[in-house]
Amino acid sequence: MDHFSSKDMALSAQKKILSRMATKSSVQMFIDDTTSEILDELYRVSKGYSGNKSEAQKVIKDLVKIAVKIGLLFRNNRFNTEELGIATDFKKKLHQGAMTAISFYEVDFTFDNGVMSDLLTSCRDLLLKLVNAHLTPKSHNRINHVFNHYSDPELLTKLYDPSGTFRPNLTKICKGLDKLMEDGTI
Repeated sequence: MDHFSSKDMALSAQKKILSRMATKSSVQMFIDDTTSEILDELYRVSKGYSGNKSEAQKVIKDLVKIAVKIGLLFRNNRFNTEELGIATDFKKKLHQGAMTAISFYEVDFTFDNGVMSDLLTSCRDLLLKLVNAHLTPKSHNRINHVFNHYSDPELLTKLYDPSGTFRPNLTKICKGLDKLMEDGTI
């Protein structure tokens, strides 16, 4: 018997459309101002670190696409009970990562790139587990691309250098993360 679901077809179409329109102006419908500011700072850090504008844009574009697709899956109740447990674990790990990032920022010379890198890698692994049955291998590659980029110990070390060029970016990122935690977003 043919299995046809207009709901599945609509979700698939939404994901496809969103993957094509991940530009700054169109994404503002889905991402709040604080998150948008954090993404802008992450872009500046990536561009400054890599020296490659197109690579920095690709990392942020991949991050936005993944965030929007996962949000779409949540809104359409696509996760089963086990996956919702994984999502809860992911949110806790993300919250822990944000708290750790802020703590390392606030207390100079406490930064440990191994700790931060491990937290980001754990977040990546949980996210991959969460979307395993829902997103394509191309989306899985996007998740790997984003997390591998930002968990690079060398990038993290430069980002957290108290007298480094990325200090103003880190300040804005941490203020944004603090606001998102206060709002209960992460």
